[in-house]
Amino acid sequence: MPTYEYECAACNHTFEVLQTMLEPKLKTCPACQRDELHRLIGTGGGIIFKGTGFYETDYKKITPAKSASPQASPSPKEAPSCAKGQCGCHSTPAKPAETKTSNP
Repeated sequence: MPTYEYECAACNHTFEVLQTMLEPKLKTCPACQRDELHRLIGTGGGIIFKGTGFYETDYKKITPAKSASPQASPSPKEAPSCAKGQCGCHSTPAKPAETKTSNP
């Protein structure tokens, strides 16, 4: 609900009133009882963001794009340990252990 500020043209009395937007403007001054009230144009309420987590948690983080330069994997000529089978990339997988099942 907005807060409106009024000023009386007769006695210069100013005050604020909490009203809905659908309510009619006030006309009678509560100080001098004259019908010379004017609603002042206010700046409105501002949004205040407090705390440290607003920006960090409410916006998606943008990471810099990584360069798309493909790096060639070492060939057997370049990596002698791979050619000798010492790197582990050419090893055969181990067989799973056999389990014996007994039939009743």
